[in-house]
Amino acid sequence: MKIKKELMKREIAGETFLVPLGKTVYQNNGLFILTEVGAFLWDRLAQAESQEELAAAVLEEYDIDESTARADIQTFLDKLKEMDII
Repeated sequence: MKIKKELMKREIAGETFLVPLGKTVYQNNGLFILTEVGAFLWDRLAQAESQEELAAAVLEEYDIDESTARADIQTFLDKLKEMDII
């Protein structure tokens, strides 16, 4: 999946953030906070060719049922699309 904005993942005081860089600093107000699974998905997002690939990775890594995983991934991707990140 294509990431449209310049963002760097950073861990600060046990929290994971996406920090805007370059022009993205002027386009966005503040940092983006990621959950543990959100950070996991972010790390795989650029290389993932499909939502199915992300779901397979989550199901392999976490003890979660498939329908919940797919719904959570869809919510995450929808939010990134809404913010014009992907």
